[in-house]
Amino acid sequence: MGGSEDAACVASSGSLRAASRGEDDDDGAEEDEEGEEPRRRPISPSGFGNEGEVSLREWLDQPGRAVDLLQCLHIFRQIADAVTAAHAQGVVVGNVRPSCFVMSALDRVSFIESASCSSSSDPSEDGAGSPDGLAERGATGTPESASEMPAVSACLEEAKERGQGDVGAGDRATFPLKKILLMESVWYTSPEEATGGSGAFASDIYRLGVLLFELFCTFDSLEEKLITMSNLRHRVLPPQLLLKWPKEASFCLWLLHPQPDTRPKMSEVLHSEFLNQPRDSLEERDAAIKLKEEIEDQELLLDFLLHLQQRKKEIADRLHDTICFLSADIEEVLHQQSILKKKSYEELDNDGHSAAGTLDKASLYPVMDEHSYSCGSRKRLRPELQNFVPEEDVAEGARSETDQQIQENALSKSSRLMKNFKKLEAAYFSARCRQMKPSGKSVNKFFQVASSGRGSMTRTEVSSVDDKVHTRGNTGGTKSEWINPFLDGLRKYLAFSKLKVRADLKHGDLLNSMNLVCSMGFDRDKEFFATAGVNKKIKVFECDTILNGDRDIHYPVTEMTNTSKISCICWNNYIKSHIASSDFDGVVQVWDATRSQVFAEMREHERRVWSVDFSLADPTKLASGSDDGAVKIWNINQAILFLHLAGSVCTVRTKANVCSVHFQPDSAYSLAIGSADHKIYCYDLRNLRIPSCTLADHMKTVSYVKYLDSSTIVSASTDSSLKLWDLSTSLSRMIETPLQTFTGHINIKNFVGLSISDGYVATGSETNEVFVYSKAFPMPVLSYKFSIIDPISGKEVDDTSQFISCVCWRGQTPMLLAASSSGNIKFLEMV
Repeated sequence: MGGSEDAACVASSGSLRAASRGEDDDDGAEEDEEGEEPRRRPISPSGFGNEGEVSLREWLDQPGRAVDLLQCLHIFRQIADAVTAAHAQGVVVGNVRPSCFVMSALDRVSFIESASCSSSSDPSEDGAGSPDGLAERGATGTPESASEMPAVSACLEEAKERGQGDVGAGDRATFPLKKILLMESVWYTSPEEATGGSGAFASDIYRLGVLLFELFCTFDSLEEKLITMSNLRHRVLPPQLLLKWPKEASFCLWLLHPQPDTRPKMSEVLHSEFLNQPRDSLEERDAAIKLKEEIEDQELLLDFLLHLQQRKKEIADRLHDTICFLSADIEEVLHQQSILKKKSYEELDNDGHSAAGTLDKASLYPVMDEHSYSCGSRKRLRPELQNFVPEEDVAEGARSETDQQIQENALSKSSRLMKNFKKLEAAYFSARCRQMKPSGKSVNKFFQVASSGRGSMTRTEVSSVDDKVHTRGNTGGTKSEWINPFLDGLRKYLAFSKLKVRADLKHGDLLNSMNLVCSMGFDRDKEFFATAGVNKKIKVFECDTILNGDRDIHYPVTEMTNTSKISCICWNNYIKSHIASSDFDGVVQVWDATRSQVFAEMREHERRVWSVDFSLADPTKLASGSDDGAVKIWNINQAILFLHLAGSVCTVRTKANVCSVHFQPDSAYSLAIGSADHKIYCYDLRNLRIPSCTLADHMKTVSYVKYLDSSTIVSASTDSSLKLWDLSTSLSRMIETPLQTFTGHINIKNFVGLSISDGYVATGSETNEVFVYSKAFPMPVLSYKFSIIDPISGKEVDDTSQFISCVCWRGQTPMLLAASSSGNIKFLEMV
């Protein structure tokens, strides 16, 4: 047999191992760097891999294989039937070798390699081979076959040197697979092929004889296997085979006859007494295998249905738990509502209003039974939507303007609530989950819902109104601390309906690209605000003049000019006239707005400084963050004393550009840093060795970071999201799960601003819009789009290159200052 066919067999064995395990060919027979033989993969005790299939070669060579007569005959019969089918079509199989077959766990054998098959020159003549088949394989095979024969001796010598003959049963699985595959091509080469003849149908008969021998003969060592297989070519069989399996040994010798014409035809093999005498047993075995396959199919179907049932039960259980705590929450809200109604009744009675001269209590608070709240099909109008004054109690059915305004407001809130119902639903369940996490209990245990067996439930829960805990039920319960914060968030979400423009700041040429505003801020008393940007100027305006005056152009109260573009400004919250600034040259300055001049300048940064921030707790402390990866803390008193010679108090070194810094409002030692490496670092300035906490969930650069309160941080990133972080729940130095993620605006490459006030978070968008979020919910509360008017046509146009560059709340008021990249600045108010 030619060397190309040997290579094909080795390749086929690799394909077989890949097919049986779902892995690459190289994984099964890969040599290490020192050229050692590949190790055979471990096989399960049943002889089969994880996917239920194994190479017939691996199955034959597995250690301790027990020979089962019916199993071996069943395997041989299947291969014989396959060869018969090929011969009936005039095809010489050629590769009737174990490495070219795969076997299932139910002893089903499949042929997986047929690349070197050839056609017989005479289909009616079993012994006639096809020269075309050898041509397809590329050679007559004489020189290569002759060179392969000594390989058996070489392998045997190597086995002796390695002591393979002395190995115990525990080492039987270490047969070198690559050498076995190489030797297999020699063992399964018929005598006529070894002497340069062409392969024919009789050659396949010879290979069947070798296969039958391997089925019934097992080996304890590689040396024994090599010697026995070498002797087989001379028709020398081991004594133990002759004693234990005499009929099988005799049939083997018939198939292995050196003369092709003396070997039986495939028809004789199939009709021989050897294969047909145990036919009934084989048929019974085959029927049992088919029955087992059907049972396994049924088992698969059963497993699928059980798994599907389990998943649906889990969904049903979760839905049941959801309905349980929804019912508990409805009861809790009803309880709180009843307390509030009782208080209102008492106040009305205390004011001395008579029942006839006041609104009917029933009309103010419609009575709904508890069942109506838990019934899914109920139809109930919200109290705000009902007529507060019954028609029979009001002359001619007239309503006051106040009633109409209340009803319109209620309709507007209801409309907004239903419009965002899905997002509010998600926020509700998110708040519910956060409430349950600290307890570590399941939902139904948390609410202590007890089933009575008929589907009814006894809910026991503690509620709170005005910080008073009222225990209801006879088993006690836990306080629903989440309801009031969620209700407060819902109030804030529905409190305002739009952003209204209160005033436009008209200054200079709005078409000048140098008017890009990078930063804005209000002074200590919120009477003045300052703007700064790429025009290298800090301009201070008076708020009331802008809001109340009707002028064509607004002039600043004072104007200070820098030598470089300004990136950030920050007012000192203690000294009213002090403004800190940072610029693109890496210089940090402190200005006196009343004198319009610099009184302190710090030049330690090596690159552009993006952010500066005064500490609220200690107004003499100033922080700055730069592209050089450093955050520096400055003492303003030292800077004033030494002016240009003043140095930083301390330096925090980071591995990436620093885009934002912000002091904790209650401490001069806690500082948050927004970094270009997508993280937020919280430092205690008394211990600069490592961050006290790291917040990691953003996908891109963190452009802004702000403390909402002493334990809550809001961050903005160019991944188009804001994130709310709760530092109080951290059990480690790394937090990877934010409390809330706000999405809706677009921010991919620009600084668009971030400002916080009374639970509201404002930011800009690269769609030239201002977005306002409530900290309780992930979706925007309000938005406002800056319109762009074409100066020639006077029509509104859409310029995708413009964006909101910064935003700033006016203290704790609903008023917001926003600037676009064109320099257009507006006072917006939530109404």
